[in-house]
Amino acid sequence: MRTALVSLLFLLCFPLVARHIIGGSMTYKNLGNGDYEITLKMYRDCFCTACAQLDPVAYIGIYRCGGSNNCNTQRDAFARLDVPLTSRRNVTRPDYPCLEPPNVCVEEGIYIFRLSNYRINLPLSSESYHITYQRCCRNVTINNIVNPGSWGATYTVEITPEAQTLGSSSPEFNTFPPTVVCADFNLKYDHAATDADGDSLVYELCPPLAGGGNNLDEFTYTTCVGAYPRPGCPPPYSNVPFRPPYSATVPIGGTPGLAIDPVTGLMTGKPSPIGQYVVGVCVLEFRKGVLLSKTFRDFQFNVARCDQKINADIKEDRQIADQEYEINSCGPTVIKFLNESSPRSSIRTTDWEFTVQGRKLSSQEWEPQLTFPGIGKYSGLLIVNKGTECGDTARIEVNIFPDLEADFVYKYDTCEANFVEFTDKSVSGSKLLSTWRWNFGDGGSSRLQNPKHTYLKPGKIPVTLTVRDTNKCVESITKTINYFPVPAVIVIAPSASDACVPSTITFRNLSVPIDSTYKINWNFGDGGTANKISPTHTYKEPGTFNVTVDLVSPIGCKTDTSFRNLIRVRPSPKADFDIDPESVSILTPNVRLVDKSEGASRVLWKFSDGRSYADRNPVFLVRDTGQIRITQTVINSVNCVDTLLKILDVKPEIRYFLPNAFTPNGDSKNDVFKGVGITQGIREFKMGIWTRWGELVFETEDPNEAWNGRRFNAGQEAPMGVYVVLVTYRDPRGKPAEIKSFVTLVR
Repeated sequence: MRTALVSLLFLLCFPLVARHIIGGSMTYKNLGNGDYEITLKMYRDCFCTACAQLDPVAYIGIYRCGGSNNCNTQRDAFARLDVPLTSRRNVTRPDYPCLEPPNVCVEEGIYIFRLSNYRINLPLSSESYHITYQRCCRNVTINNIVNPGSWGATYTVEITPEAQTLGSSSPEFNTFPPTVVCADFNLKYDHAATDADGDSLVYELCPPLAGGGNNLDEFTYTTCVGAYPRPGCPPPYSNVPFRPPYSATVPIGGTPGLAIDPVTGLMTGKPSPIGQYVVGVCVLEFRKGVLLSKTFRDFQFNVARCDQKINADIKEDRQIADQEYEINSCGPTVIKFLNESSPRSSIRTTDWEFTVQGRKLSSQEWEPQLTFPGIGKYSGLLIVNKGTECGDTARIEVNIFPDLEADFVYKYDTCEANFVEFTDKSVSGSKLLSTWRWNFGDGGSSRLQNPKHTYLKPGKIPVTLTVRDTNKCVESITKTINYFPVPAVIVIAPSASDACVPSTITFRNLSVPIDSTYKINWNFGDGGTANKISPTHTYKEPGTFNVTVDLVSPIGCKTDTSFRNLIRVRPSPKADFDIDPESVSILTPNVRLVDKSEGASRVLWKFSDGRSYADRNPVFLVRDTGQIRITQTVINSVNCVDTLLKILDVKPEIRYFLPNAFTPNGDSKNDVFKGVGITQGIREFKMGIWTRWGELVFETEDPNEAWNGRRFNAGQEAPMGVYVVLVTYRDPRGKPAEIKSFVTLVR
């Protein structure tokens, strides 16, 4: 298929103020009683993101001029209006029947305002009313005017005294000119306007009006310079200066030049130079020979190189050049042409034309079938839309070569697996084959003429041979081989050959070729059997076992193999041990492990506190209270393993004793009374001391606090005698304990 690259350098965006206006117009409707509805339309390049936007408010000036009042300054304005933007939309890109223009985006902004809404009335006058909007800036890339960035635009409409008197409205242009004009393509654009009053209209090319320039200074009412007149300046307005050889009547180059029919408004021409061109069109409104109004519009023509939409194309064997195609036939002289011309909806006729031995061979079918006389080269054309401007042509070369027939034979031992031998039997009318390409159907391939191939899997295997001769003719043939031999050698690989009871062993079958269509019988030597390709079997008794495999292919070929003494299964060791003593405390920390395992050559011990031993009967000290998980691992001479877990409970121990007398006489000997012993981990401790008559003289919750013989250790001295003592507590594991005793106080 043909492709074309379109370069639109003139669509590149320039700085903010430098790109804005690409056209506009102003019209009016007479609503009666001095009220008018004004419509201002402005157009900008909406692909330019760094450019000025449509004004949210248009600053409109209304002037009444004639006689001695020439409306020379903005101070002479009859009215000044700030008109908000009414609506905006993107203008539809033109649809050319034969060409595909580049994508150009034009945005239209419409300002519609009624004078009565601004409390303005235009009374009948012997002078004209001029309604004006001005704005900078035109595109700096315009080709046909001098210093395009220095000139803005003026959009104005004149309501003449005659139009006021007759209540006339101005004509309305029907459509916006095409956003893109294709270079070297005949332009036909209906630039006609509609007049609601039925007046006569005359069309002519006229000069665009200058407006706000690139001077961004604020306006004053005494001058009319700069970019944003507020409001638009009064008449008279200067014309935009054209750059030779262009002018208002010759705004674009090309042959024929741009022209407009004065009666119909049909704009014609064949623009040639690529670029941007500003064009002005005026429509003059007459009633009974009297000029009522002159409505003006200017716009920007983007002349660009367009892709050809109509494309003559075929399904070819080779593309020689742009729209030159080659079709090759090896033997057959009847050619079916496949038409890929596009777009199908725009193609009205197709003509196939060949000259064969001095006579014409032709068809007007979309996809004809043509018969050529024999071997040779034939040239022709495909012409779509023949004789029209939307036509296109493709050149075709048809080569009829001698016949080429692909063929091969093969042979192999159908029952015993071995290579398959392939022999080429292809025949070419050119007498010379150049290449062979074999696809063996299992991912394998070869470029030899007569190859050999070994298959690792059985099945109905499609084998394809593709041959090519010196004429570049290519033919293929596919044949199916029923390949179901038995393996020449049965090969198995057990996951273990020397193991311990119980032992689960996987037997991988490495024999080729086999698959699930083969009948397979396994005998594992211990009475167990299986019929899978690679089974798994568990040996539950010790011994030495033969393994036998029988194979039968889908076509009845058989083979078998017995592997003698393949598997040896030994007895497994048995882990066992005692903990001596079975129960210990932190006060009796010595422990001995007594090995009672059977059949073990090595013994390993692992403790949950991180310790490990390799002695058969290790002795160790407990480090803390709590449970210790002890794991014994026993290993025999063939590395069979057994394990056993036991738990040693190291109990916490509280030993608390109360003396039976004390002497609080200040000699530093036995001056206080308190319990003694091992109290680590004790909880909820309470001790109370009472007289024989039940009077409480001391109590504490601290096992380390002593009674000094005074009431609650701070009052009067307690008299000599016997006192009752009660102690309660819980041991570290929450077990409650209670001690009742007597103590004698001696002074």
